[in-house]
Amino acid sequence: MESNNIIFSILLLFLSFFLNKYILKIFNESKYNFLVDADYKKPQAFHQTKTYRLGGTTIFITLSFIFFYIYFINNIYFAEYVWFCVPFFLLGLLDDFKIKILPKFRLGAMILLLIFLVISNGIYLENSGLEFLNYLLKIDIFALIFVVLCFLFIINGSNLIDGFNGLLAIHAIIILSILFFINLFNANLEFSTILFFIILTLLIFLKFNFPKAQIFLGDSGAYLIGTLIALSVIKTTIINLSISPFFFAIILIYLFFEVFFSFFRKIFFSKQSPLLPDGKHLHMLLYRFFLKKNKSPIKSNYSVAIYINLIFLITMLPAIIFMENGLFCRYYFFVLLFIYIYFYKTLYKKVKLK
Repeated sequence: MESNNIIFSILLLFLSFFLNKYILKIFNESKYNFLVDADYKKPQAFHQTKTYRLGGTTIFITLSFIFFYIYFINNIYFAEYVWFCVPFFLLGLLDDFKIKILPKFRLGAMILLLIFLVISNGIYLENSGLEFLNYLLKIDIFALIFVVLCFLFIINGSNLIDGFNGLLAIHAIIILSILFFINLFNANLEFSTILFFIILTLLIFLKFNFPKAQIFLGDSGAYLIGTLIALSVIKTTIINLSISPFFFAIILIYLFFEVFFSFFRKIFFSKQSPLLPDGKHLHMLLYRFFLKKNKSPIKSNYSVAIYINLIFLITMLPAIIFMENGLFCRYYFFVLLFIYIYFYKTLYKKVKLK
């Protein structure tokens, strides 16, 4: 890494730390009522004290400094990150400010945004790892739908698992770290540098979110992180053609399948709208399992992030070793789906959820 980037990395750590620290201090001392999460009765709430949704804002401000630095010092403009991150951060911020938008309208807005952004930035995938799907990807409209769905699953998956201290932040750090080393070892130095800066930003946020949360990500932070993950995976897929597309499906499996599984579970088993929240997601079941064991809400909360991400990291190791083996990655992807379903069913029975 160049000396300029090393110096900026150190400055970035200090900037991000003091930004989180002093924005939180300002809000605590002023007793602002906006951007505060004090709703303890919603299905996805597992906190017991008022906590500010400032994570998305502090990460967004830090990212702005990063992209300004990359542009003015290295003369590199990551246009797609700016184009995608700004509108999705603002969309999530509306909910953080408690401006209620019906789920179907929010989903519609996301789809329209993604269609415009994908087309205007020329983001398309040509290799899916499956012959018949590769043939369909040659059709423009199908290729557009496929990429839009990829973004939708990852962004909404990020928002869905956000709710426990450190769960999404640690998960994002693991995924982005894998992408960082892939691009570093394949000499994609400019892109690996931006990934490194994003990881540093998330690590500092984690200091204020884990194990005890002083700050929440909020919808703005969850959408922002989901956008960063989706863009980084797609960009890594395009510039590293030797790696199996199923490997990238594997590292996204938790975010993707949590949304996919939840969608059909709500329709066929819970008999409710798939757009409405409930308390039966994998991380929520695991929380209730820990709560039955140790009776401590705080310990149970952060234990969810530790266990899920530890299991995720362990299951990623075989895929990392055989990332260029398309046949292995394809079958291993489906093995992990069955492991998820088995784990979910086992937890569901243990907590005896009605």
